[in-house]
Amino acid sequence: MTPSETTTVQPVTGGATATVAAALLGFFVVTLDGVVVNVALPAVRADLGGGITGLQWVIDGYTLMFAAFLLSAGSLADRIGAKRAFGLGVAVFVLSSLACGVAPTLPTLVVCRLLQGAAAAVVMPSSMALIGQAFPDRVRRARAVAVWAMGGAVASSAGPVLGGVLTLASWRWIFLINLPAGAVALALLARVAPSAHHRVPFDRPGQITGVLAMAASVYGAIEAGRAGLTAPHVVAAFVVAVASMVVFVLVERRVAAPMLPLELFRSRIVVTVVVIGFAFMVGYYGMPFVLSLLLQNQGLSAVRTGVVFLPMMLAGLVLTPLVPRVTERTGTRPVVVTGLALMTAGLAVVALLLATTPTWVIAAVMVLVGLAGPTVIPPVIAVLLGAVDAARAGTASGVLNTSRQLGGALAVAVFGALLNAPSGLAAGMRVSLLLAAAVAAAAAFAAFAGLRTSH
Repeated sequence: MTPSETTTVQPVTGGATATVAAALLGFFVVTLDGVVVNVALPAVRADLGGGITGLQWVIDGYTLMFAAFLLSAGSLADRIGAKRAFGLGVAVFVLSSLACGVAPTLPTLVVCRLLQGAAAAVVMPSSMALIGQAFPDRVRRARAVAVWAMGGAVASSAGPVLGGVLTLASWRWIFLINLPAGAVALALLARVAPSAHHRVPFDRPGQITGVLAMAASVYGAIEAGRAGLTAPHVVAAFVVAVASMVVFVLVERRVAAPMLPLELFRSRIVVTVVVIGFAFMVGYYGMPFVLSLLLQNQGLSAVRTGVVFLPMMLAGLVLTPLVPRVTERTGTRPVVVTGLALMTAGLAVVALLLATTPTWVIAAVMVLVGLAGPTVIPPVIAVLLGAVDAARAGTASGVLNTSRQLGGALAVAVFGALLNAPSGLAAGMRVSLLLAAAVAAAAAFAAFAGLRTSH
């Protein structure tokens, strides 16, 4: 058998219900751990110590490894089969969640979050690849993606409040709750048919240079807030990031089996989807980080802070099952552009609200950002899966989710630096959210220009 030859195992056609349910639960737990931690940060600091920089690493340790290994994880899903990759990712995620829940020190928690993020990187693209293989029909696939997206929507909706409630007992429960959900996902996976897989070499140089580029950029952004942009180690980090990225591109152009096939970016759809994924997460991930710290600094409890986010998350949850029907009638572009426009408006208005504005007003305006969740990501995922060959579904999913997680990681790093500025939390919050609004507006223009008008 040649290195690129496909095995005789055929793509998934049976066990569709179990496939969607397992993928949904996988998406649920990896999304939950991206949002549930925000409201628990003050409790973590009170128990384990550390300033804003340490708390940034609790968040970014997860998102950084998530982003850094998504490309290899997408290739892994194609190489060993989406089912095997998904099972491996969920198992490691559950074990690392347990380690997070019993971590005795902040550095230990950060290390465990790194492992958790790496496992999440395997779960995400393999869950998307399972959906793509189980539903070859475009319309059914789009509807299945919408159901799969409910896992993320429910996690996003429940995360802030659940984090606040669990923190009343102990912040450690926000990690331990992953154990039963992961166990159910593995039980459902046993009913899923084997996935197709392809024997290809592992792109070790690409993985090393890619991880180094992303890690150095996030480290530099975080440390810039503490030490300043001109600090020698900050400048060195950005130099390493740029150099590593240049080497990464050169490697991917020449290696026999690149983990990021550069020809993917010849597609206007792929480029547009990657830009949208990055921009969306800047606002959707950065805003909860900023507001959770600001609101609790102003005296709100973890539970009340979670409640402020509830209308935003519930709005997205309610709209999620309706979006595929609307997209079938109007096409993808109007839905995505509208979602990004709503996000832009919501971020800008929240940024400009005075510190004395009642929290219920802030919660109401944040609904605009929540509506962007189901109107942006599920439609562009369906478009992406339809724009690439089935054999590259895992890789393409990894590319999209790498852009998403990198957007979230850089948002936390940059916004944390702004919160650390001498001007204070309130001013840092305003600048952060206005920056996020500008990024969302740019993505709306990209969506208008780059997505197909047909449906």
